[in-house]
Amino acid sequence: MSALSPKPKRKPSTRRTRAVSHLPAYTPQESHDAALAAIRTFLKGHTCYDAFPVSFRLIVLDTKLNVKKALQCVVSAPLWNSERSRFAGMLTVLDIIHLIQYYYRTASYDYAAADVETFRLESLRDIENELGVAQPPLHREHPSSTLFDAAKLLIQTHARRLPLLDNDTETGHEVIVSVLTQYRLLKFISINCHKEIQQLHMSLRKLKIGTYVAQSPESVPEGQNPYHPIATATLNTPVFDVVHMFSERSISAVPIINEEGIVVNLYETVDVITLVRLGAYQSLDLKISEALNQRSPDFPGVVICTASDSLGTLLQLIKKRRVHRLVVVEGDKGRLLGIITLSDVLRYVIGKIAIGEDAEPEEPRSPPIERRTTTS
Repeated sequence: MSALSPKPKRKPSTRRTRAVSHLPAYTPQESHDAALAAIRTFLKGHTCYDAFPVSFRLIVLDTKLNVKKALQCVVSAPLWNSERSRFAGMLTVLDIIHLIQYYYRTASYDYAAADVETFRLESLRDIENELGVAQPPLHREHPSSTLFDAAKLLIQTHARRLPLLDNDTETGHEVIVSVLTQYRLLKFISINCHKEIQQLHMSLRKLKIGTYVAQSPESVPEGQNPYHPIATATLNTPVFDVVHMFSERSISAVPIINEEGIVVNLYETVDVITLVRLGAYQSLDLKISEALNQRSPDFPGVVICTASDSLGTLLQLIKKRRVHRLVVVEGDKGRLLGIITLSDVLRYVIGKIAIGEDAEPEEPRSPPIERRTTTS
C-alpha cells in the first residue's frame, strides 16, 4: 500500500470582510419624496425645447378670421394680430362657451346663425366684457425656459396650454414657436422618469390630488348638492345648464350620473363645440342624452380610477394614452367619489412652495440620475 501524499497547505484569504451597512432602510414616504425631488430636478435641467415631439405642426389663427372657420380645424390655437405683427393670446374652448352664452341670452336663433358667419376672433374679448367675465392673460414663455418654470406658469395662470415665443433677430418681431400643453409636459415626465415613477406608490387620495365629494351623499340635507364641490349632471339635464357650469366654474367636463350617483358618462366642453360646428347655437335646450348622440365616434370614453390608485400608476397611464382627466369612483358599481385633472397632477408634481402656495415638508436630496432623454 502506498503512502498518501501530504495535502498542500491553503493560503490564508486576503479578502476583506464586508462592512455591515448602517444606513437606515427607506420608508415608503421617504422613497416617494426622493422620487418627487428627482423629477423636479429633472424638470429644472431641461428646457421646453426638449419636450418638443420629433415632428409636429402648429396652427396659428389670424384675429381677422371668423369664428366659424376657425372651429372647423381647431378648438384651441395661438392668435396672431397681423396688423401689429404680434401675439394676441390663445383661442380656447372657454372663449366659445362664452360666445354661446352670449348668443343664447341676447339673440334669436336666426340672428346667431347669421352673425357667427362674420363674427371675428378679435371680437371675442368684447363678448367677455359684455358677460362680465375675466379676460385671459397674455401669458407666454421662451422655448429655452426650463420645464419647471413653464409648469409653474401653467399652474399659476390656471392655463392648460402655454404659448412658446421667440424673437426674430432680423425683424425684432415675435415668433410663435410652439405650444406646451399640460399633457405634453406630464407625458415627457412619464417617458423619461420611469425609475422615479415606480417609487410614486402612495395613493392619490392620501396625496390630496384631485377634488373629492365633501361628505357621504346619504348625509347631505335634502335640496343640497350631495356631490359638492363637484359639478354633476344627469342624462335629463339641459345642455345649457352644463354650459353655464363650464363658464361659471372654469371647468372642462362634468360627470353624468344616475339617481344612485353611479357614473354613466362625461360631458365635455369639446362636446359643445360639436354642436356649434353643426350650427346648433340655439339648440342647447336639448337633453344631455340627446346631445351625446351627436358626439364624435372617436370619443375615447370615460377614464376612471379609484382613490387608492397610486400617482405612479396614473403617470404610467398618461404615457400609454391621451388622458385629460380621470373620474374617481368607489364600489363595484362605480359611484362618483371625485375627479382628477391634469392641473391637479401637475400642481402636486411641481409643489406648493414653487407656485407660491402653502409650505410643504422639505424635499430630501437625491443623487443625480443618468438617463437618456426621449420625446416620442
